[in-house]
Amino acid sequence: MNKRQIFDQVSDMEKQIGELYEQLGDLKGKLSELLEENHRLEMENHHLRSRMERTDEKEDDEKKANLENSPSREVPGEGYDNLARIYEEGFHICNLEFGSPRQNDDCMFCLDFLSKKNKV
Repeated sequence: MNKRQIFDQVSDMEKQIGELYEQLGDLKGKLSELLEENHRLEMENHHLRSRMERTDEKEDDEKKANLENSPSREVPGEGYDNLARIYEEGFHICNLEFGSPRQNDDCMFCLDFLSKKNKV
């Protein structure tokens, strides 16, 4: 190897080292951004968890208060209304043929189930 080749080789290595240094700087910047985002997300997660815990505690308190103030039998709610709507649309709501279309006008099992709603 002559001196010129050695000089060219050293120049190439210097250029590669400079490129690697730039890449390292870019990676360092990206890592810094990721660390900042991770910290921000951890803080947000912490705040959300504490808010959820407070909300859960409030809901538990409300449920306890509702149970203490409610009568022994609950009034039928939205579920019965949905089943009545499904029956009116022409489908069975009884356990024998639930969801299948009603061929005849009325199903005594479905009607019996709906009448339980009114008895409660």
